[in-house]
Order: sequence, then structure tokens, then C-alpha cells
Amino acid sequence: MLLNIIRAVFVCISAGAFATYISQDQLVPTEIAEHPLISFLVLMFLIISIIASDLLIRRKRIEDISAIYFGLLVGALLSYLFIQAVEPAFNQANFRDGPAYYNLTSMFVLLTIPYLSISFLMQTKDDFRFVIPYVEFSRELKGGRPLVVDSHALIDGRIAELVETLVIDSQMLVPDFVLEDLQRIADSGDKVRKGRGRRGLDILSRIQQHPHAEIRIYDTNFEKPASGKSTPHDQMLIEVAKAVSGRIITNDVNLNKVAGVQNIDVINLNDVANALKPKYIPGEHIRIHLMKEGESFGQGVGYLDDGTMLVCEQGRDLVGKEVDVEVTSVLQNSAGRMIFGKPSHPPASSTHKKS
Repeated sequence: MLLNIIRAVFVCISAGAFATYISQDQLVPTEIAEHPLISFLVLMFLIISIIASDLLIRRKRIEDISAIYFGLLVGALLSYLFIQAVEPAFNQANFRDGPAYYNLTSMFVLLTIPYLSISFLMQTKDDFRFVIPYVEFSRELKGGRPLVVDSHALIDGRIAELVETLVIDSQMLVPDFVLEDLQRIADSGDKVRKGRGRRGLDILSRIQQHPHAEIRIYDTNFEKPASGKSTPHDQMLIEVAKAVSGRIITNDVNLNKVAGVQNIDVINLNDVANALKPKYIPGEHIRIHLMKEGESFGQGVGYLDDGTMLVCEQGRDLVGKEVDVEVTSVLQNSAGRMIFGKPSHPPASSTHKKS
């Protein structure tokens, strides 16, 4: 938005400068004096062409006015040096109306070079930090390289706990297509998918409300992935990580592998959890709703709020009910976590069936 305002102001200033210049009776080239309207339109066309070519450059978010200030200083300095360098070429002895063309060139250079300098610095602001009154050429990072957050990490929910424990102090970026993915899942007709999507949005809101978290939505110009295709979604996350020189935080093992092939660092929440004490240990009790039968005989399967699968031995007859399950073991690896348990009060029918 700010960049568009600057473009509009630049066009207005250029139009006023050209109109004032052409209306002068002296120091104006003969061709311009004879055709003022055509000359004005040609000059405005050149200005608009510069803005159009500038639009082809990939835009970045604008967060700090220092880029404008520094760009204006650099542009003015470059303009002055350029004008001083070409001044001898416009000597009246070289060709007719030399001083007039020198004034026209000076005005055009003073308008365009500062604008291009400001535009360039604003579009590359994520790569450098400009501090007034001195300039510090360093990565604009808070606590480290930014983290590109995947939808799987938000649905998982453990990232919020990491933020609240102040383990993560880097800037977190949620690409706009990840937010759209969560919204699409939350609007799904499937009850389980809808719950996962809403959980991801709730986790995002929870992180945004944390006073020590720096998280923002990252606008992209990528084509949105077609529904049901995860490969373009993963590749777009990788492209965002490359653009901001950041890392990806996820619990998707496939994304972990694809990003590793392309030399993108990934923080896998499952690996982090694997390095810490498990949330559930043998002997603990979990109240869970068994949703379906397991692959093996007599098993019932349920899911925790974060999507973790719990396999309940002797739970087939309890499918569809709320069951108090005693944890017997926990399987944890980079692909995810699986909990095994048994009913605290197994049904009597299961004993008869086994006999």
C-alpha cells in the first residue's frame, strides 16, 4: 500500500515538474517548445514505463521508513554524480540547444534515480537493515533466522507450547496459502478434519496473543495449490523459506525430506518432542473416545486432540464410547507418535471372546 502511494505521488510530482519545465520560455529545446503537449505526453510515458518495469520486480513487505530515507540519499548522490559526469557532453559548442537538453536530462535524472533507489531498497528490505543515522548491513532477524510455519505444525499445537516457554525467539512467518489451507480444512464437511482445521486456527490465534511472539502473515505471489495436491503446497513453503533465508517448522516427514534435498533447514516437531520427555508415560490414564476398530483383532482406535493415534487393546467392543485407557507404551519417531494402552476396566465380553 505504501509503495503504491509513493508511485502515485511520484507520477504527480513528475507531471507538475514536466508542465512547469515545458511552460518556460527559455532553456527549453526547440523541439519541445514547438510541440509542448506531445513532449509532455512523451515524458509522462517514460515515467510510467519506468514504474511498469519496476512492477516486474518481485515486491516485498514494507516495515520501516528508513529504507525510504536511505534510498533518497543514495538516489540524490547518484543523480548528482551522473549529472556532473555528463555535463561536458551538453556543451553548447558540441550541438545546438546543449544547455537546454542538459536541463532536461538533469530534471529527468533527479526524478528517476531517487525513485528507483527507494523502490529497490524497499523491495530488498528483508535482506538488509538500514538504521539511521548510521547504516548497518546485516540480516534483519530477531533472535535468528525466521521460521516458516507449516499448517501441520499449527494443527499439531506443540509449537504454541514452545513459544510460551520462550524457546522460540525468531520471527515466525505464516504464508497466506497456509492460512487458506487451514480455513479450507475448518470448512470441511468431515467432522474430524473440521476439528483439526479449527484447532490450527486456534493455535495461530494463541501464538499471536503471546506478548513475546513475533508472528505475521507472509503475503506471496505464488499460484495457489489445487485442492488435494500436497506437493505444490510443500514446494511453495520451500520457496518462501528460500526467499527469506529461513527455516521450516513442521511435523510432516515428507516435507522434511523434500526440504532436506533442497538444502532447506527444517525443525521437525516430532524430533523436538523425541528429544524431550514424552507427554504420556506408561501407567498414565487417558479419557478418549474410541472411533473405530484397529487393524489387529480386538483393538479399538481413538485420536487425541492433536491427532495422535491411540491404539487400545481389548477395545473393539468399546468402539463409539468414552473409555478410560491406561497407557502401556509410547512409540515416538520422526514420522509421529503412537500410544498403546488398554482399558482400565476391560469389558467382560472381551474375555469370553478370547476363550
